[in-house]
Amino acid sequence: MSHYTMDDLLYLMARLRDPATGCPWDIKQTFSTIVNYTIEEAYEVADAIERDDIQHLCDELGDLLFQVIFYAQMGAEKDYFDFDNIVHQLVTKLIRRHPHVFPDGELKATQNEIERADVTDLDVKASWERIKKQERLKKNKRQILADIPLSLPALKRAHKLQYRAAQVGFDWTDYKPVLDKIREELKEVELAIETGKEEHIQDEIGDLIFCCVNLARHLQVDAEQAVRQCNAKFTRRFNYIEEQLAANEQDCKSSSLTEMDYLWRQAKEKGL
Repeated sequence: MSHYTMDDLLYLMARLRDPATGCPWDIKQTFSTIVNYTIEEAYEVADAIERDDIQHLCDELGDLLFQVIFYAQMGAEKDYFDFDNIVHQLVTKLIRRHPHVFPDGELKATQNEIERADVTDLDVKASWERIKKQERLKKNKRQILADIPLSLPALKRAHKLQYRAAQVGFDWTDYKPVLDKIREELKEVELAIETGKEEHIQDEIGDLIFCCVNLARHLQVDAEQAVRQCNAKFTRRFNYIEEQLAANEQDCKSSSLTEMDYLWRQAKEKGL
């Protein structure tokens, strides 16, 4: 059997949305109703990568691609845009944002036709930010933080907010003042706990976490990824506790914190 192509996928999507013969569930969807599925599919791609599950990564990438196809079909139905428009705008934007690869703005130019100077990662990042700033101005989004999506995971968005502010000099010169700020914020959390006001406690804990993200950024650590790794580590160690207790016909509810802590430290010693 021959492999299906992008054209086949676009045809399939149109069939699913056909008002007369399509799928009732697909027909009733809108941009706003499927956005949560899009976010979920992106996380499933990330999960497959973190587990090094290449077999399922291909499948998850397909699910994520399907979300784009879904939006394209709904856009075409309302004469907003179609899949070709999405591709055209994407290619145009990527050519514009990579002048070190496409200096003449031409997609088909080869390396032999380009006089390309040595370009470092820092050069690329600086150029990328400069071009994005120009794009924001064209969209009349003059505020520096205007185009950072609200729907991003909180830690990821905190990192982006801080990074964008740092581009205009609103930042500490190194990580040491950030450590001092973390200590200050921790004291404020302790004071908030003494007041007993939930909103105050939540506000101060938010400030503390935001500062921790800032520390991670200064140390070239992705806070979102760091916490995801921490979550995975916690899961491995807690699973070990459950397995060891089950081997002795016990469970967590019937065990003491001392027993579980002992097994936790044992899991840690084993490198889990």
